[in-house]
Amino acid sequence: MALALGGNVEGTIAGETSPVERTLIWALWQLQASLGDLRSASLYRSRAVSLPGSPIAQPDFLNTAAIARTDLPPDAVLALAKALELAAGRRRGARFGPRPLDIDLLLYDDRRSGLPELTLPHPRLRERRFVLAPLAEIAPDLAVPPDGARVADLLARLGEPGDAGIADDVERIGWGRS
Repeated sequence: MALALGGNVEGTIAGETSPVERTLIWALWQLQASLGDLRSASLYRSRAVSLPGSPIAQPDFLNTAAIARTDLPPDAVLALAKALELAAGRRRGARFGPRPLDIDLLLYDDRRSGLPELTLPHPRLRERRFVLAPLAEIAPDLAVPPDGARVADLLARLGEPGDAGIADDVERIGWGRS
């Protein structure tokens, strides 16, 4: 199972304001407590996804990815992710707007689902460098359904930052440097 985590505004953990990096660390600890052994990537910085005509200006995101093996079914993992987002202070607002914590279930073995509340694999996984870069760091050979493409190959297909038309929008910064 693979998860993507990100955030770009302060959250609230146990009633106290928390910077984004601390919120991500807290979420990883909570996920490990519920799922078991968890392997996480470095911390990355990326520009917020901007939509044409969107009036929402927002700070850069901090992102990471994690992989785990669990006996929990995908819908239980999704429920856990949503509960952690709420506990960190996330409130529903503008789509792609600022948020203290966003956790996406990217992959769950080779399962496929087209349910509106849970699409597996994540529908935009293959086009998001801010998801693929951290995931490739910890699981470059992980196969993505339906064709079994490796995560590292999907990242390579996006091209290199600096290539014509490709922005340098993801930077590996490491933990404790945000």
